[in-house]
Amino acid sequence: MSREPDGIPDDVAEAIAGELRFMDPRVRTSRAHVRQLLDPDFVEVGASGTRWTYEKMLAALPEMEGGSEDGPRYEPSGMTGVVLAPGLVHLTYETVITGRRARRCSLWRRTREGAPWRMYYHQATPVPPRAGQPGGGEPRR
Repeated sequence: MSREPDGIPDDVAEAIAGELRFMDPRVRTSRAHVRQLLDPDFVEVGASGTRWTYEKMLAALPEMEGGSEDGPRYEPSGMTGVVLAPGLVHLTYETVITGRRARRCSLWRRTREGAPWRMYYHQATPVPPRAGQPGGGEPRR
């Protein structure tokens, strides 16, 4: 496995690039682009608790939050990744959209050398608001 100049393995860098493309409103509204990024066996457990399959995601994604050029966008931070095995990368990061934070993880897989990296699994977990924010509770100690 080669490494890029910044020390990130190429496989991780490619998965991160795919993850960032998936957040782009132009991609989210194009089923053709989404098909290129999602593995046919894709499954997601969304922040709402909804279980999404490949077909359900293709049908719903253009209308979901983050899919409008002039609407709210996902703001990712702290994205890191690790190669779990040849052809399998695990990413973790946080997002904010319309004031809501979520911790996220994705598994990206490549089924054979030279094939594109595709998102195989995704999970989002809501992060409760902090004290002093709308919906916040007691201050942390």
